[in-house]
Amino acid sequence: MFASKLKEAVLCFKAGRVTLPYPFEPRVPEDGFRGRVTYDVDKCIGCSGCANACPPRAIVVEDPCTEKRVLKFFLERCAYCGRCEEVCSEGAITLSKEFETATNDLEDLHITAEVFMGTCQRCGRCFEPEHALDKLMVTGLRHPNGREPNAGGSDDV
Repeated sequence: MFASKLKEAVLCFKAGRVTLPYPFEPRVPEDGFRGRVTYDVDKCIGCSGCANACPPRAIVVEDPCTEKRVLKFFLERCAYCGRCEEVCSEGAITLSKEFETATNDLEDLHITAEVFMGTCQRCGRCFEPEHALDKLMVTGLRHPNGREPNAGGSDDV
């Protein structure tokens, strides 16, 4: 028994260093590494394709009204599969190389974003306004005659 343990020890010393000095020397991940999800609300069109493709349901889409869509990312659920990045046609979701996501506060792993949607006057379906000034009219922040727009999206001017 002692001989087998001695043989094992000799083999271990012969191999040399087999671990990385990670905590003391930072290591940059390789290309193609899938780390923390980053989201650019300015590129998002609110199609909710990312939420439909997410296997662990880490992305939740809510529609509080016809002009606003709220996307909530729960990164503690994320499996880093990259499906949301693949299906995002506008490139609003990317996976960074950041992998140190440990935190004491769970809110650090939540992203909430509001996407302001424009609605068609005829059918009521949403579309992205062409210009940033059009977004102001859609969200109800300013209205030409001082009234709030009605919930149906059509304004009587």
